[in-house]
Amino acid sequence: MSKPAGDNAVPAETAKKRHREILRTAAQLICQQGYGGTSMQQIAEACGLTKAGLYHHIRSKEHLLLEIMNDGMDTFEEQVLSQVLPIADPVERLRKCMDKHIRLVTGGRDKEITIILHESATLTGDAQIQINARKKRYIRFLESSFTEAVRDGRIRPINPKVAAFSFLGTVNWIYKWFRPDGEIPEDQLSRHMQELFFGGIERSS
Repeated sequence: MSKPAGDNAVPAETAKKRHREILRTAAQLICQQGYGGTSMQQIAEACGLTKAGLYHHIRSKEHLLLEIMNDGMDTFEEQVLSQVLPIADPVERLRKCMDKHIRLVTGGRDKEITIILHESATLTGDAQIQINARKKRYIRFLESSFTEAVRDGRIRPINPKVAAFSFLGTVNWIYKWFRPDGEIPEDQLSRHMQELFFGGIERSS
């Protein structure tokens, strides 16, 4: 007699959770030591596995990095993009996007996002193409939002591509210097950075 479908639900969910834990643990190590400075043996030990046991879950070191980046992009799209896409006003959409992106980078909960920032060039071939395609979708979203804001007279006539990459440069460098226990609280950081960035381009109402 075949088992009811529900009988396999718990083991499958447990395996998925365990796989995610491995990705998060590996991400933290790679953030601390760099991709080149982190061995599969170190990752296995941090996960409480043998090296052979780790390879039961992971195909290769580069594929592990690809999985971490895809997981990070999933998190980014869920916590940032999907939250701001419905906002009608382009400037409000961009402001909210910057706020949520900053909070994701500074929150310390999703180290995969940091890895995306400084390890994406490590990938090769189809893996690099796949991640770059996902990152380009974000750039196109920013460009289209800036184009809309210019068209509606909400910001000065600026080049949308330059604006999009300036936006990314402003946010993406934060992980290099921001400290959660520093003198600038996370909520104030977001406000100050929005004032600096949008204050130079937004038209007064």
